[in-house]
Amino acid sequence: MVLVERRVGLAGGSLQSVIDAVHEPLADLSAAQRQVVVALKRRGEASAEELAEALGITPSGVRQHLATLRAAGVVAARQERGRPGRPTDLYHSTDLAEAVLPQASVDLLVELLGHIEDEDPQLVSRVFERRRDRRVAQARTQLAGKNLDEKMAFLAGMLDKEGYLADFEKLPSSAYRMTLHSCAIWAVASRYDQACTTELEFLREVLPDVEIERVAHKTAGAYACEYEIRPLVTARLPVSGAGH
Repeated sequence: MVLVERRVGLAGGSLQSVIDAVHEPLADLSAAQRQVVVALKRRGEASAEELAEALGITPSGVRQHLATLRAAGVVAARQERGRPGRPTDLYHSTDLAEAVLPQASVDLLVELLGHIEDEDPQLVSRVFERRRDRRVAQARTQLAGKNLDEKMAFLAGMLDKEGYLADFEKLPSSAYRMTLHSCAIWAVASRYDQACTTELEFLREVLPDVEIERVAHKTAGAYACEYEIRPLVTARLPVSGAGH
């Protein structure tokens, strides 16, 4: 897993400085530039040619957008030398790109959590738990009677609508991988570990008959959060020689 090269520093900074750092470079992005960011986030890393093919525009047009995005700090690049010919520039989004996608009242949310933390730090955990419980109750109603394939499709759609740019794929042995290419609450998750903890708890509570493991985590430097979801083994074969 390639790590993000540029991260927004939070230690020692005020909440407002974090908010300003996230939003200032994004104010003047065009619709086409935002499409480049979304395409890049879905791929994790891609060349200008690969992005051009995905978006149906010319490589030179993509490179112009990438130059603007790099200047804004929204995109970074590295050179890959293993391909034939000259080294290829491979691009990936930075943490600043999280604010490109719609995020519901994130500024207000971060501000209110800061006030709550000042009054009583334990209340912050309870706020996240209440949010988890509400989402669990809503999802359970919609998941009732669905098989696992249908549940995965519903949850991916639900998370995608919330701004997580979510998708899933079926893996061998009846397992699945759920990928959240964006973080709808990045400014919150970057500061409060409880946000990520309750996201994992949410999935485990609405899918109690499976085993869920987070195998990639944006706050640890990955491009996306990834969860592997495996049906629980309901019966185990006896160990050879057992009982003898």
